[in-house]
Amino acid sequence: MIASNASPGFKELPLRILHLEDSRLDHELVSRELAKGGTPFVIERVETLPEFVSVTSQRTFDIVLADFRLPGFTALDAWNAISSHSPHLPFILLSGAIGEAAAVNAIQAGVSDYLHKDELSKLWRVILRALEVSQVKVAEEKANRELKLSEKRLAQFAEHLQSTIENERADIAREIHDDIGGALAAVKLDLAWLSRHTTASEARGHIDTAQEMLQHALGASQRIMMNLRPAILDQGLYPALQWLVRNFEKRTGIHSTMAINHEALKLERAVELAAYRTTQEALTNISKHADCTAVRIELSDAEGVLTIEVSDNGKGISNPDREKPKAFGLRGLQERAKSVGGWLDISSTPGKGTSIILSVPLAGNTPQHEEEQFQ
Repeated sequence: MIASNASPGFKELPLRILHLEDSRLDHELVSRELAKGGTPFVIERVETLPEFVSVTSQRTFDIVLADFRLPGFTALDAWNAISSHSPHLPFILLSGAIGEAAAVNAIQAGVSDYLHKDELSKLWRVILRALEVSQVKVAEEKANRELKLSEKRLAQFAEHLQSTIENERADIAREIHDDIGGALAAVKLDLAWLSRHTTASEARGHIDTAQEMLQHALGASQRIMMNLRPAILDQGLYPALQWLVRNFEKRTGIHSTMAINHEALKLERAVELAAYRTTQEALTNISKHADCTAVRIELSDAEGVLTIEVSDNGKGISNPDREKPKAFGLRGLQERAKSVGGWLDISSTPGKGTSIILSVPLAGNTPQHEEEQFQ
């Protein structure tokens, strides 16, 4: 804002100063002292609060110098009048009629600094310091705004990415169903025909083997389709999680239990999908890394918040592992939670297991506790 021998970081000249002072003599003393500094400036004096408010609303100033006690008001009244729209405008109390306690209170209220009128030789030093502090605050505020904007854009991108991934999964699932599924069904019919019309034992052996492999391929395609696009979600979140947990226990042999306080959950599709994918990802991580013997899933909509907790008794996740640059799984879950207005909490103790909790605010439901064990 100002360029001078003392502080070359300020560039705009002359320095625009507003002086709130009812004494013409004191104003002249301040002006003379400022002239000694060698930095170009323009200074304007106002005496009343209405005049101060009017001038600051019409023109821009780099700094305000203000006497503390003026006829009918104080400098704090003036500061309060402009602090909402100019919170970083340097505002210096320049007074001989204010105690130390009052000066401290003023600074706590947001005033930049205080200087006694008997110490005008320090005025430029105080002004430059106030300008530098203001500049730092403005830069910090700008950086925070840019950071928030960047975080918002990142969240929007993550939401768009999740939506794109789900759409691509649905397209792939349809292609598997329509093309691969149809072809496998046709092969199954042909093998069944061959089995009925072939008597040679060697040929029948090959046909039986082919049918077994075909049945395995059909099961794999159905499992892949279900993972890509959980059509079972059309029946509700609870049935979908039941299917997911049953298959997890069957595939891994890990003892799994599930508790729910209310089966008939009515949720938006996006929330259901986020809850399902969070559970699916958590179970996938457990099967790969947890080295556990038991898993528990708790589903609740108590107090108007959908909560899903997936916990295990495995080896846990260390903080360094959670902070790894390529730990995209957990970060992806956190972004997915944000996309539906929720949040993800991860609690883990090495050697004592991990708990992943998804929370999404929604309308409350009447609780009914049920527990089911999948074996």
